[in-house]
Amino acid sequence: QVELVESGGGLVQPGGSLRLSCVVSGSIFSIAAMGWYRQAPGKQREFVADIKRDGTTNIIDSVKARFTISRDNAKKTVYLQINRLEPEDTAIYYCNVDVKRYIGGKTVEYWGQGTQVTVSS
Repeated sequence: QVELVESGGGLVQPGGSLRLSCVVSGSIFSIAAMGWYRQAPGKQREFVADIKRDGTTNIIDSVKARFTISRDNAKKTVYLQINRLEPEDTAIYYCNVDVKRYIGGKTVEYWGQGTQVTVSS
């Protein structure tokens, strides 16, 4: 069993900052890519950022100047630092990871349950 628990969301005023965290636990051999998606009200879920085990990152252009993704492999945790929040950032943010549960096993994708980020004055 693999579990993802997100935290760090909340209600923030425009211009504020948040740091989202996602902790992965369970029977895991290795974690490849770790990332974040978001789903705004009335819109489809969209990719935001991911980070590979070697630290290589990929962030969508629209938020690249304000979002930073990082990970702590020892803690099996991925972070999303969001600065200068805008009302358009309001969404449920979902953690997504690619996990191998044992040596030689295939990589399986897992999702967290999401954490709400609301940007409003």
